[in-house]
Amino acid sequence: MDRIKWTDKTNMSMLTDFYEFTMSKGYLDGGCAEKIAYFDLFFRAVPENGGYAIIAGLEQMIDYLQNIRFNPEDIAYLTTLNVFDEKFLDYLRAFRLECDIWAIPEGTPVFPGEPLVKVRGPIAQAQLIETMLLATINHQSLIATKASRIARAALGRPVFEFGARRAQGYDAAVLGARAAYIGGVSATSCAIAGQQFGIPVFGTMAHSWVQLFDTEYEAFAAYARSFPSETFLLVDTFDTLHSGVPNAIQVAKDILEPSGHRLKGIRIDSGDLAYLTRTAREMLDDAGLRDCKITVSNALDEYIIRDLLIQGACIDSFGVGERLITSRAEPVFGGVYKLSAVESGGKVIPKMKISENIGKVTTPCNKEIFRFFDRDTGKALADVITVAGEEIDDNEPYEIFDPVQTWKRKTLLNFTTKRLLEPVFINGKCVYTRPDIQAIRHYCEDQLNTLWDSILRFENPQNYYVDLSQELWDIRNDILHRSRDTQITQ
Repeated sequence: MDRIKWTDKTNMSMLTDFYEFTMSKGYLDGGCAEKIAYFDLFFRAVPENGGYAIIAGLEQMIDYLQNIRFNPEDIAYLTTLNVFDEKFLDYLRAFRLECDIWAIPEGTPVFPGEPLVKVRGPIAQAQLIETMLLATINHQSLIATKASRIARAALGRPVFEFGARRAQGYDAAVLGARAAYIGGVSATSCAIAGQQFGIPVFGTMAHSWVQLFDTEYEAFAAYARSFPSETFLLVDTFDTLHSGVPNAIQVAKDILEPSGHRLKGIRIDSGDLAYLTRTAREMLDDAGLRDCKITVSNALDEYIIRDLLIQGACIDSFGVGERLITSRAEPVFGGVYKLSAVESGGKVIPKMKISENIGKVTTPCNKEIFRFFDRDTGKALADVITVAGEEIDDNEPYEIFDPVQTWKRKTLLNFTTKRLLEPVFINGKCVYTRPDIQAIRHYCEDQLNTLWDSILRFENPQNYYVDLSQELWDIRNDILHRSRDTQITQ
């Protein structure tokens, strides 16, 4: 059975900043609404000063773009604002996407300054889709990036996403669970995310279950009778070591083992998790329950998980909630959407935002991205952003250089290259074959393995090379100098 697309639940076409409408009307009034423009969606800094980010959200972006229409209710609302004339409202009534769009596939490690999504199309159309593209890619890329960090900290142990109740609304809960799965978590507690996207679901019990019964033992026994092959018991409601674990062991002996079942696991949600899990492991092992798994939760993140394992905690899996689903340490991804070129007289004219803040100076032109891989190790060496149409010969040496400190140069040898941007829409029609979420997750894992450990570390990661081709750097530098000279002569 086909799953209902999450964006089918409501008309998302009006999810746009109001100034997109006012600009589009201005374009129409000025006779340039059909002028072909290029926009790049990119981000300027990796969250939490990390070494990489993970792009996610492409599937929901496609759903939105395939269904963008302005229905009678939308037109009626815009009419009430007394800002838009019938000419513009008729334009919206007839709106059908005509843009060409390229994107980096979901699950790919990405870096600041790279176009994650490239849009080419009539400027009024390209403008109207800006907000939704940013909202979709920013949110899911943020959560996928955080999930990747947490999953790596767990050193191969399963991580379960437990954050739905702490998410910033239900869309964030569902799509956050999707992004977290792409980034490396093993399952989610969010049932609708499992239903919508085919993500494995996982859950045990709440403290309220244990509190409802007269005794902890009775609570555990009732649960074991209901789920004999999936008995996971929450053991910290009263006293983890003096009550919870002993009662779990007793239920295993009294109820599960006589019926041919085993206690699958216990969960600890409070206290000194390193000490409690070490002691609980000894108690379980002494009772012959060496196969019983220990899961911990309680406001975990990658740093706490790493420290627990360094301290010798006996943990088989982690439940991570609020600090994952909200990316609590840095809850904004910071992607932006900037004009990079326009077409005029059959030529592509570069456009560039210039700022006194060097971090806000954009890179002009219709662009491509090449990722270089070492032929022997398979490791990623660098990304180079080029002018569209440039070719790179894998059989010839290629010199890269820092776009700011241009004297820093390196010649790459013995490499292969891969174009990162793939066509998604051509003339408004989707041409992209969507992988399922399992394939995206596995692809993400494979691509992370191409990065050096120095880029993956949490603190002070090595900067990954993202450079410009000589041709692109020359164009950018020429625009900067011409802009400076213009300002001086005025």
